[in-house]
Amino acid sequence: MFHDLKISAIRPEGDGAVALTFDVPEAAQEAFKFAPGQYLTLRADIDGADIRRSYSIASAPGDPLTVGIKQVDGGVFSTFAQRLTPGESLQVMQPEGRFTYQGESKIVLIASGSGITPMVSIAAQALAQGAEVALIYGNRNSGTIMFREALDDLKDRYLDRFTLVHVLSREPQDVALLNGRIDGGKVTALAQAGAVDLAGAEGVFLCGPGGMIEDVTAALNGTVPQDKVHFELFYTEDGPRPERSAAATAAAQAGVTVEVVLDGTRRAFQVEVGDDDVVAAAARQGLELPFSCKGGMCCTCRCKVVEGAAEMATNYSLEPWEMEAGFTLACQARPTTEKLVLDFDAA
Repeated sequence: MFHDLKISAIRPEGDGAVALTFDVPEAAQEAFKFAPGQYLTLRADIDGADIRRSYSIASAPGDPLTVGIKQVDGGVFSTFAQRLTPGESLQVMQPEGRFTYQGESKIVLIASGSGITPMVSIAAQALAQGAEVALIYGNRNSGTIMFREALDDLKDRYLDRFTLVHVLSREPQDVALLNGRIDGGKVTALAQAGAVDLAGAEGVFLCGPGGMIEDVTAALNGTVPQDKVHFELFYTEDGPRPERSAAATAAAQAGVTVEVVLDGTRRAFQVEVGDDDVVAAAARQGLELPFSCKGGMCCTCRCKVVEGAAEMATNYSLEPWEMEAGFTLACQARPTTEKLVLDFDAA
């Protein structure tokens, strides 16, 4: 559900990035309670197109609701956001996401670029609750560091419990280990140097490009139990979607009847050859299903298959147990049977 929220403040956050703070009216305060690490989906009409993007919340619970947006080359929404001014309104969906702080007493945060946004919220809450926090943060240079003032404030306030390590790829630092990009080797070397304690961490949180996350996750194997490693992608590399399987192609050519249960109401529509997924087919026929990223990352469109079958083009967010239980992502779902029934209300 989207709410119209007024932008109360905008401030620069490093080169090519801004922080948007929203004024949440009293009537919507309960709806916008969030757990550190969750994100907001923002929606706007840009040049006649309905554009939605997800941005992590960069404020601690109880502080003004803030997100950080870094301009991406060719990014429609991120470019649009740089032109916004205080007093304007955006449609904002209630907080979502499962990349959240769960009260661990010792955590390591690893972020690159705008992947810092959920880490600011997680670090602030964890430190306020007495936890030990180490943050490894990678950027091109000191001018691109987002939320630097907020991080410095945390460092000053929690000198004995907050370790902040800046890694820069295009600005030399005195310590050679702090130069370059964040990858598995860099994180392992920092741990060996005593900058962070990976083995003693109750949780390791990663946010940034997919390549960085994959490399660091592989390096952590054997040092940190898999169930203690949590990650969130903030983008995926551009590229074509995987082709439909033969079964999905045959089903689309024959025409598939899809029924969805959403907010207690059942609606039906058709999936045909020109429809790349269930969300696209529904939109073509005037039915708006929940979605946000359209990249298989955010889980906004999570639903349960209760009849029929569908394959997913990509999946970066559903856990193995969810897929075993029959859940799918509607924005990635391609029916492989002549009828498909999806329940968006299923827990």
